[in-house]
Amino acid sequence: MSKSYEAIEVSQHGKLGLIALNRPKVLNAINRPMVSEILDAMEGFEADSSIKAIVLSGNGRAFAAGADIDEMANDQAIDFELRNQFKDWDRLAMIKKPIIGAVHGFALGGGFELALCCDLLYAADNAEFGFPEVNLGVMPGAGGTQRLTKLVGKTKAMEWLFTGKRINAKEAFQHGIVNQLISEELLLEETMKVAEQIANQAPIAIRLIKEAVLKAVDTSLNEGMEFERKNFYLLFSTEDQKEGMSAFIEKRKPQFKGK
Repeated sequence: MSKSYEAIEVSQHGKLGLIALNRPKVLNAINRPMVSEILDAMEGFEADSSIKAIVLSGNGRAFAAGADIDEMANDQAIDFELRNQFKDWDRLAMIKKPIIGAVHGFALGGGFELALCCDLLYAADNAEFGFPEVNLGVMPGAGGTQRLTKLVGKTKAMEWLFTGKRINAKEAFQHGIVNQLISEELLLEETMKVAEQIANQAPIAIRLIKEAVLKAVDTSLNEGMEFERKNFYLLFSTEDQKEGMSAFIEKRKPQFKGK
């Protein structure tokens, strides 16, 4: 991807697209231009058939320490309505390719919300998560209350949101927010390895698995089962299914083409 950005760095590594938040002087505080750039980069990777998975990280000492308070301190309710403040966040949730997050340092407020948009999340030992919005007289507005509750349950989510408590990496792992804890110096390298493993799988199967898992979060068991079966049947009309099973029988590595 040749496009340049102000608030993020974007690069391609084989089948992987890497997006690094790049406002290190303010601990990658998230402002509206940054969110727009993240979405633009992700949609670019989505449209690029050579990219199979997306990695999201942060430059400097933190993943993202929260929203840029200077940007919103004087906003009124009508301002958020008029500019449809969270439309880009909603579109981030519609990215079909897998998104793997690598979090070190702070992931607070909007930074935590961005991390929760990832399909898999790997964290350094020094990572800290939390929603401190209540300390400012506000609350999360980009999905934080919803995604956190679905992950950890009502009572724990209430506790963290009511108190603004910071959650260390170990506690985040114990509650299923984080897939794995990794030393900070190896975090991006190990996250890229996981992403590469995913990128080498059958792309259509990966996409339909993501769709089915997200469906499970938002629907009843019966509706989710019906959705899963439709996707299962659909995969048997793909070339990758034939290749995968032939390779298994022939004891060789499959060559998936995303068809």
